Order: sequence, then C-alpha cells, then structure tokens
Amino acid sequence: MGPTASGKTDLAMRLCDHLPCELISVDSAMVYRGMDIGTAKPNAEELAAYPHRLVDILDPAEAYSAARFRIDALAEIADIQQAGRVPVLVGGTMLYFNALQQGLAELPEADPALRARIEAQAAAEGWPAIHARLSRLDPEGAQRLKPNDAQRLQRALEVVELTGKPISEHWREQREAELPFDVIPLALAPADRSLLHRRIEQRFELMLKGGFEAEVRALWERGDLHAGMPSIRCVGYRQMWAWFEGEYDRATMRDKAVVATRQLAKRQLTWLRGREGVHWLESTDSNLVSDALKLSDPAVI
Repeated sequence: MGPTASGKTDLAMRLCDHLPCELISVDSAMVYRGMDIGTAKPNAEELAAYPHRLVDILDPAEAYSAARFRIDALAEIADIQQAGRVPVLVGGTMLYFNALQQGLAELPEADPALRARIEAQAAAEGWPAIHARLSRLDPEGAQRLKPNDAQRLQRALEVVELTGKPISEHWREQREAELPFDVIPLALAPADRSLLHRRIEQRFELMLKGGFEAEVRALWERGDLHAGMPSIRCVGYRQMWAWFEGEYDRATMRDKAVVATRQLAKRQLTWLRGREGVHWLESTDSNLVSDALKLSDPAVI
C-alpha cells in the first residue's frame, strides 16, 4: 500500500522476482480499459512479465464498487493460493483494502433513476446544497463528507432515500470480516513529503509527454461518457475533461491535476497512519527490496 507515485508497482514486481507471487491490483482506475497513461498502469511489457489481476476488466462506461472488488479479490486470492502461490495485493485505493479486510455494511444496489434525480438537483443547486440536505437527514454521515464530494454525497443520500436509514447507521452495523488467511500489510512512502510532491509533479509531466491528452480525448470523443461517471472522476482525467469542456485553460488543468493528486496522496497517507500493524518501508532506501522480503517471509513459510 502507499500514496500515489511512491513506487508500489515497481516494488511488487521486484517481489515477484524473488518469491512465488502473483499480483492483484487494488486500484479503482486501473480496472478500466483504455485508461493507461493517466492511471500509471504498468505497460504492456510489464504486464506480460508480471501479470496483474483486476486490471483492464471494465469499459469506462461501467461502474465498479468496493463491494464488487471484495468479491473479485477474494476469488482471485483463493485461485492463487490453490495454485500454491502467494497473492500480493498492490495499489492505492484504500477503500478497497478496507473493504477486503473489514467487510462492508449491507447497502442497497444503486438506483439509476434516483441517482439521476440527485445529479439534476446538484446541477441546479450545487453539491454544497446536497450536503446541507444530507446534514438534515444524516448529520453524522454528512459530517464525514466534504460539501463537494459528489460521489459519496450522492451515495449517502441515495441510501437514506432507499432504506429510510442513515448511511452512518449502516456503517455502525458493519462487522469485522473474518478472512481465511493472514495479511501482512506493507506501506511504502518517502519520509520526505516534498520528495513525494516532486515525484507527483514529474510523473504528471511525463504523462502529458506520453500522450495523456490524446488518451482522455479519445474517451471524450466517444460520446457515451460524462464527467459524473466514476471512471472520469479519477484524478487527472477529471481535470483534463474539464479543460476539454472549456472550464479552464490548459495551464490551469495541469496545476489542478497536480494539486488534486497531492491531495489524494495526503488522504492515502492519513488513512495508512490510522491503521494498526502496518510495516512502513522507506521508498528511497537502497535496501527496500530486501527489507520487504524480510517482512514477507512469513507468507511463504
């Protein structure tokens, strides 16, 4: 685990050079086909040498969820273990790690008509108005969400309207999942936050040089995708999409994408620091691979 641009994928591939491992992606953006550059997806050569499960499994028009990830990941883990190998889950979508280890509250399926109505209200009044409405129906749930967190606000309000029960109450009913295996949680990050910020900025520049604009434009020109979809809400894609739609100029797009990625990294680190039993690894350490191997040994003994 670790913040974006910390080197998780590279370390996971190095572990496969030493241990009988198979990789499972824990990334809510890499599930989508045609979203390669902006997700920092391993290239074709790397995927051939180090196959990643749960990569390129959906079209960007489709939705994916933490609940579906948990089902898919448990199936992949069982398959890998039955072959006598060790699953290594690698990625930065902390909600998915949380869903796997702690389970999920029983929540209703999405209701397209209700979602469309909430989106229309948000378009007319703004997401802060939706947040204010949720505050009246579910004060505890609203307190945990930001006024512009469109996706989660939409879901929280949807749950209230479908079940008559606040999503915060569903969260309290959530039970710790019992997993049929031991988990060794490794977290990778540079000790120097400024180094991570530089990596994020440099990586986005490389994405731009590598054809990220053309990648997003191809999605934009399909005509069946829009800014409210989970795929297009991904960091970088959201800002590029807004530029295409004339919300701001290219320089502003670039700055907003870098800032949004830094904010994502901060949220990832905050989540990781709140977890117990995590083994921290310094991403700039020359002994990184050997340190990770020492911590991983119990998984193969």
